[in-house]
Amino acid sequence: MNRNKFLAIGLLVMGFNSLYQYSWNALEPLLKSGFNVSLVQIALGFTLFSIFSSAFQPIGGHFADKQGPRKIGLISAILSAIGFLGTYFSPNIYFFYFVWSLGSIGEGILYGIAANLAMKWFRDRMGFATGIVSMGFGLGSAIANPFIAMAGNYKIVTLVIGLTEIILLPALLSLSQYPPKLTGQAPKQVILSLKFWLIYVSFVGAVVPLTVMSSELPVLGKNLPQQELILLISILPLLSGGLRPFFGFIADRLGILKTTLLLNVIITLGAGLLLINELPASTILIGFAGGSMITLYFNVAGEIFGTRFSTVNSGILYTGKALGGALGSVVFAIIYQIGLTFSEIYTLLCGLIGVISLLFVFISTRRKIA
Repeated sequence: MNRNKFLAIGLLVMGFNSLYQYSWNALEPLLKSGFNVSLVQIALGFTLFSIFSSAFQPIGGHFADKQGPRKIGLISAILSAIGFLGTYFSPNIYFFYFVWSLGSIGEGILYGIAANLAMKWFRDRMGFATGIVSMGFGLGSAIANPFIAMAGNYKIVTLVIGLTEIILLPALLSLSQYPPKLTGQAPKQVILSLKFWLIYVSFVGAVVPLTVMSSELPVLGKNLPQQELILLISILPLLSGGLRPFFGFIADRLGILKTTLLLNVIITLGAGLLLINELPASTILIGFAGGSMITLYFNVAGEIFGTRFSTVNSGILYTGKALGGALGSVVFAIIYQIGLTFSEIYTLLCGLIGVISLLFVFISTRRKIA
């Protein structure tokens, strides 16, 4: 069987997944004016996406690992399309919340399936293969966002995306399958492992500086010239998404755990630069390492606990992104109100927690090998 087709399926699915997250900045003003609501009301849609996409990923992963990705993938593909088609037909903001949450459930499950198509089929090149697939989580939005911005209203955008998804995504997922005879620990064993929770805490800590840069860059850079700030906002997602295959390639040669630890150190250095008012350098370092770091954590869990149940195990791990997202946005904003320096110290401490927790995993794994 030609396993390369599963990379193509994963990449395309990830491209559509990215529209829920990385096209939100382009969609939000259209939705706000279309529903005639406040910024806070429409921003709740993104919060619902974060909650439902993360919460349902391990649930969908359970069925994907047990029965294969096809059935749960088809259901999730339809749900993802309903998120956009339902938005087109939404009579009010409350109906939008409902259908967008349904779509977010589908997106979360599809994210786990797409990433694990690479992990399970390419155990010999896990880092590079997962990097290729996850590159789509950004590439899709990079293609779609200019058209969304030019559309002028949300209805034509959501109708076109929804119709495209309802045709293409089920077709792609109907071709998906996992390889047979995989080995690995079941979730009930994994969640009782101290090593898993050290990885989880490390993941949460490392996500915080990336979330701060992704959500609070205009706040941190309010004193920068407008053109320089816009440039940083544009560079961040390009670095975050475009370098994932590169660092995956490095990880396959240097070691997945060692590379992930290195990226955490780079992220923490970037967070430290905030304290000396080096926002451009901080943005570049965190963007350089951030997106690849998220992808490699899936690989860390797959390498340590095996790939038989990796869809559900990585889904449990992925809930840490939602927690880290809250710590890097809401909690950061609260601390920022107290003082800029306090918020910068907080960001640095979260990065250090990510490094130290993963360092314990690295040391214990080396001792076991020795």
